[in-house]
Amino acid sequence: MQWKFELLLKPMGIRLTEGPVWDGEHLLFTHIHANCIKRYDLKTGAITEARGGTNRTNGLAFDAAGRLYGCCSGGRALLRFDADGKNTVLVDRVDGKKLNTPNDLAIDRKGRIWFTNPWNEGNVDATEKEELDNRSVIRCDPQPDGTYTAMRVTFDTTQPNGILVSQDQNTLYVAESSFTRGIGRELRAYPIRDDGSLGTYTTLFTWGEDHKGVHRGIDGMCLDADGNIVATAGWNVSGAGPMIYVFSPAGRVLETHPVPAIQPTNCCFGGPDLSTLFVTTTQGHLFKAQTKRVGWAMYP
Repeated sequence: MQWKFELLLKPMGIRLTEGPVWDGEHLLFTHIHANCIKRYDLKTGAITEARGGTNRTNGLAFDAAGRLYGCCSGGRALLRFDADGKNTVLVDRVDGKKLNTPNDLAIDRKGRIWFTNPWNEGNVDATEKEELDNRSVIRCDPQPDGTYTAMRVTFDTTQPNGILVSQDQNTLYVAESSFTRGIGRELRAYPIRDDGSLGTYTTLFTWGEDHKGVHRGIDGMCLDADGNIVATAGWNVSGAGPMIYVFSPAGRVLETHPVPAIQPTNCCFGGPDLSTLFVTTTQGHLFKAQTKRVGWAMYP
């Protein structure tokens, strides 16, 4: 049965909603170019501003203690949004050079933060320039003094996007989303070694290229309680169109659900029983759909 998507937020002239996360009571999501985090109240239907001054923050994630983190594209940094209102910069450089435009993140049980570091020109001021010669996944390790160290961990990505750590903490799922001709859009699974490095990836699914080279792969993704990957992908100009895909951990397509928008950007489960899927878009929508799946997240 196809999921029925209910519109919660119409585009208001400022595009790009992203980064949905469930905090146990409310949905939080970013409105990138409005420089804020929005809060949706499932009980009342109200959508309000939860936090301003986020400088084009994209992806959001909670750690096991309930602290909120974000990929600050405009500030080219990884942030922690502290309860006192302070935006704490955890890292803004790797290998001595400025980060690109941090996009999405995942946090593991050891408190390590894995984030994608592509280059998205639309999420940074035109005067900003790339300093790094790569677009990779970065791992940030917490130190005893409260600081973080940053290390590049992929050497084969060209425009990494969505990212997840598997429930057993042994696999890093990464969306390779470059539009460069000759590079397919892929869902990859990297084994996480004991030392935090990554092994050789397995391609779970590929969208490849059509004759125009415009297939769109995964943007954002989340996990369900069975370890399946629920992902936003596709768009209106090629392929099967804008879609929610449900992949098994081995890459088998279990379900697809068309989304009534040009480009879905990200998704997460929420609600009292974590069976409601929330979806954001490049146009600035927020949708929800009741599903028969139960979501999984490290927090809550």
